[in-house]
Amino acid sequence: MISIHNSLTGAKEPLVTLEPGHVRMYVCGITVYDHLHVGHARSMVVFDLVRRYLRFRGYRVTHVRNITDIDDKIIERAAKNGEPYEALTARYIAAMHEDCARLGVEAPEHEPRATDYIAEIIAMIATLVERGYAYVASDGDVLYSVSRFEGYGRLSGRRLADLRAGARVEVDEAKHDPLDFVLWKMAKPGEPAWDSPWGRGRPGWHIECSAMSVALLGSHFDIHGGGMDLKFPHHENEIAQSCAACQAPFVNTWMHNGFVRVDDEKMSKSLGNFFTIRDVLPRLRAEVLRVFVLASHYRGPINYSDDNLRQADSLLERWYIALRGVPPAATYVPGPATERFVAAMDDDFNSPEAFAALSMLARELNAAKTEAPERAPALAAELRALGAVLGVLGFDADEWLKSRPEGEALAGSAGGGGLSVADIEAKVEARRAARAAKDWAASDRLRDELAAAGVLVEDTAGGTGWRYR
Repeated sequence: MISIHNSLTGAKEPLVTLEPGHVRMYVCGITVYDHLHVGHARSMVVFDLVRRYLRFRGYRVTHVRNITDIDDKIIERAAKNGEPYEALTARYIAAMHEDCARLGVEAPEHEPRATDYIAEIIAMIATLVERGYAYVASDGDVLYSVSRFEGYGRLSGRRLADLRAGARVEVDEAKHDPLDFVLWKMAKPGEPAWDSPWGRGRPGWHIECSAMSVALLGSHFDIHGGGMDLKFPHHENEIAQSCAACQAPFVNTWMHNGFVRVDDEKMSKSLGNFFTIRDVLPRLRAEVLRVFVLASHYRGPINYSDDNLRQADSLLERWYIALRGVPPAATYVPGPATERFVAAMDDDFNSPEAFAALSMLARELNAAKTEAPERAPALAAELRALGAVLGVLGFDADEWLKSRPEGEALAGSAGGGGLSVADIEAKVEARRAARAAKDWAASDRLRDELAAAGVLVEDTAGGTGWRYR
């Protein structure tokens, strides 16, 4: 049985779905005013893995990942650019889809946009006002009354008294409590706005996710995910809103992925220490970035560095070397490596241990090539199948080993030294001819020239091949 660490309880718990065989999962998406950065990629890849693995284990999955397409930052960026906010968000939504496709992140079943759910948002706010959990402030904004919700702070482990004592909030006479937060915000002249019972305005950030998740998954569903930074206040506020409006438990299991760090600081746009996917992928193959993200357990932090990227590149290279020259069997037959893989992933999606199972399988496949060639196709099929669950090993092995990104993101790596593939092939062929003529001096010279260009020549029983080092 799959067990998942529940952020709400702080313990691993067995996955027991509300509807047998069907997982309903909501994951917070991004605010579309800029390109995805590597921190966003981690959340995208982690929950793509969760979805893939649940399906591998036989579940039907309804995955919802929202898009925030109205927000202060969007309005500010559009005004700065001198363009309608709809043009800005459309451009960055299209870019996000392109980046996700390159990272192997599958499209969710539903990708709601906040501006398409204004009616549902207004209806939920109206319910909260009617039930006394929200009020219209003196400035016209509609605010949630945090003190009215008894369980506030349970997810993040915070108490209202401590939050108030430590709060550094500007005096806002419109609020009953400095912790109260906006559900509906009155629009300023010239800003995008929608009609509501409280005047023209737009939704607050937190209410968007409550309204969209309930609309698409119901008032009570299985899993809610997102980055660790969303636990408070965003997810805490979602719980308060949804439970109060629907009089239901809302979510059974909360999952939060850890931060991507650079020099021991969280990678974020606010700190200015982020790398966009578009900065990275021209110089780094997307599967390498995906392996980098999954090489650490999803709940812990990861450090973005050349060393860690190089380790991810080397790990993928070893797997592709094992697959090279072995046509996989048509049928995947689970073996001991699959048992180890499933045991790891059933234990809170332990991808590092799942990687160890793939490496064990790759070593077994390498040995089988010479010791038991009849077993190699079945092992190759198993390695490919498990790789697919992780979203990797999707390329022809020879193609992978003979290709490099446009540039080199990894310090000290080598990728052809300016030689084209045709140049490399010509030198390898010349070396084959020299070996056939027993001209060992020429053979060694050509090997050394290729090595200096970052190309490793491999002589095996099946012939001579090459790959980038």
